[in-house]
Amino acid sequence: MTFGRVNPQFKLEDQGIEGLDNVYYNLMEPALIQAALKGEEGTLGKGGSFLVTTGTYTGRSPKDKFIVRTPSVEDSIWWENNAPMDADAFDRLHADMLEHMKGGNYYVQDLVGGADPANAIDVRVITELAWHNLFIRHMLRRPDREDLDSFVADFTIINCPSFKADPEKHGCRTETVIALNFDKKLILIGNTEYAGENKKAVFTLLNYILPGKGIMAMHCSANHAPNNPVDTAVFFGLSGTGKTTLSADPERVLIGDDEHGWSDRGTFNFEGGCYAKTINLSADAEPEIYATTEKFGTVIENMVFDPETFDLDFEDDSLTANMRCAYPLNYISNASKTALGGHPKNIIMLTCDAFGVLPPIARLTPAQAMYHFLSGFTSKVAGTERGVTEPEPTFSTCFGAPFMPRRPEAYGNLLRDKIAKHGATCWLVNTGWTGGAYGTGSRMPIKATRALLHAALNGSLNNAPMRKDPNFGFEVPTHVEGVPDMLLDPKKTWDDKAAYDAQSAKLVAMFAENFAQYVPYIDEDVKAAAIG
Repeated sequence: MTFGRVNPQFKLEDQGIEGLDNVYYNLMEPALIQAALKGEEGTLGKGGSFLVTTGTYTGRSPKDKFIVRTPSVEDSIWWENNAPMDADAFDRLHADMLEHMKGGNYYVQDLVGGADPANAIDVRVITELAWHNLFIRHMLRRPDREDLDSFVADFTIINCPSFKADPEKHGCRTETVIALNFDKKLILIGNTEYAGENKKAVFTLLNYILPGKGIMAMHCSANHAPNNPVDTAVFFGLSGTGKTTLSADPERVLIGDDEHGWSDRGTFNFEGGCYAKTINLSADAEPEIYATTEKFGTVIENMVFDPETFDLDFEDDSLTANMRCAYPLNYISNASKTALGGHPKNIIMLTCDAFGVLPPIARLTPAQAMYHFLSGFTSKVAGTERGVTEPEPTFSTCFGAPFMPRRPEAYGNLLRDKIAKHGATCWLVNTGWTGGAYGTGSRMPIKATRALLHAALNGSLNNAPMRKDPNFGFEVPTHVEGVPDMLLDPKKTWDDKAAYDAQSAKLVAMFAENFAQYVPYIDEDVKAAAIG
């Protein structure tokens, strides 16, 4: 039986998906929560939030992600970074997953990826779990209810956690699989309940499609000045570097917290919601995000809670450090209603430096910006991926290598061209360690980071006195109102200056070794920036 609102010409049967028991199309939040409770998928929390655990998988599984190798994408995929899957193996995987689904209940959401109608894609998400449907309903953008009557998807995602892949038969690595087939416009996800795989699958799609149209796809948050979308800022960074926290500035309008495009008309959010980390979240430091954890329909993922009061424990990471909450953008009072902004006036590249070497902020030339964008240096934060239990230094090109189907230069060249055309000012911001490396130093004070960003975004930092960093050649302010001068010079925060010099040399060498792979593909000015 079928329930809910759907295009009568685009039911699952029209996509070759048959033999299911009940299919629920485009249910809204109350019905999805009722279904999830009936299926014992989670617990109703305070304020009507929905509390879930995701079992074995509490983070993404990037090594189990595959792109089907077909002639149409053969020459445009970055195969060194994206594992290939044979087309025949994908067909077997698809057939076996459909057979496994027969007799089950499934939930369908027909949604949109992208706030710019000219560059959006329509996505159908089919999930075995009702709460996954609730999650993706928050994360993507919702068409008007009447538009569902004529909705036809550009791409379809099937997410079936109870399905286990056969590595030998299906050409994958383990029983867990995320497989993208651009020719068949289909994504299959099996054997993981981690909801983030759904949204990152759509991000990967857009990261492939949009650059082919001359549009920059960005793993970034974005905001703009009140009543002034022209004054837009974007914040590149991997999970845990502060994209959500720093873009949720109450004095600015939030465009989005994770995934955006930059077209000829300006910036646009891919999503309709936020997926915020909640570890150590406090009402004092981040009141708006904290408040969403007790709002109706917010999905609370992998958080410990009191079984009597249902109070959440924001410090208990016994399930995972990657505890999260997913909620619609309109739960943030200063969120943009259109999710559109202008061309970025400021570009901030966030890094979490576990070496304690990088300054809290530095101004980059366009060539230096491309160098640091291609380098994508940060530290993986505990919990974001399975097996990461403490910060690990890493280079993730474009600040999002796991989601980049094309070669890094495709994104780097787009960014360089758009910076040149629109005159954006670029900054590198370190939210990592100061006064020593991880284990010795301490995290950069959030108050200082906010003060520096405020100065960058209001333009006052452009007039600050600057020094040239001896390690990387970028400009670093020597005095900013409200920030201790010593904090601006990392070496001065270390008790052992010789140890700082050794750490600096080690980090510079790591940068050089990593960047060697891009040298054949870049211009001379970027090569010069690499030298410092």
